[in-house]
Amino acid sequence: MNDMTQRDLVAEYLEGFRTSDHPRILATLTDDVEWVIHGHRTTHGKAEFDTEIENPGFTGSPTLDVQRIHEDGQVVVTTGEGRGVSVSDGPFRFAFNDLFTFRDGLIARVDSYIVPLR
Repeated sequence: MNDMTQRDLVAEYLEGFRTSDHPRILATLTDDVEWVIHGHRTTHGKAEFDTEIENPGFTGSPTLDVQRIHEDGQVVVTTGEGRGVSVSDGPFRFAFNDLFTFRDGLIARVDSYIVPLR
């Protein structure tokens, strides 16, 4: 994956989430990746990150519609809307903002901001 741009890697990461493809997602990350899901949880390392890819509170894979992408140096920011299915509450919509920080050509940190929509 070393010939992929940062934007390519983010696209690969997001496509992995759309299909719940754990190896595809994990291949885009550094071994010591940190995932900060603000207001929810912070994971450290690939093994912990993997436990959050398919959170037991949700079923199926999310729909993710990226509306904007911005790149500045080692950071790529995406915004968009998504849909998922909660085990307890059924289908729901959300807005998301993910900030990807890169190191050595891989994603080293993801800051996720998720807002429920009516």
